[in-house]
Amino acid sequence: MNDTKQRRSAVRSPGSGDAVYGLGVIGALVHYIGQADSFGSGVIGMLKAFVWPAFMVYDLFRFMSG
Repeated sequence: MNDTKQRRSAVRSPGSGDAVYGLGVIGALVHYIGQADSFGSGVIGMLKAFVWPAFMVYDLFRFMSG
């Protein structure tokens, strides 16, 4: 019974971070596809939309380093 209690405490419920990421992906999709002028750049835009946090962190570090 003690083992069951420990397993339940290890399970976490999804937080609001998933919703924020989802909204960010939708916003990035709208932005990148709206800027696309061909089918190929639209596909690249879709791929960029799923990794937008990496672009944001890279630009933030580049800004902070001067």
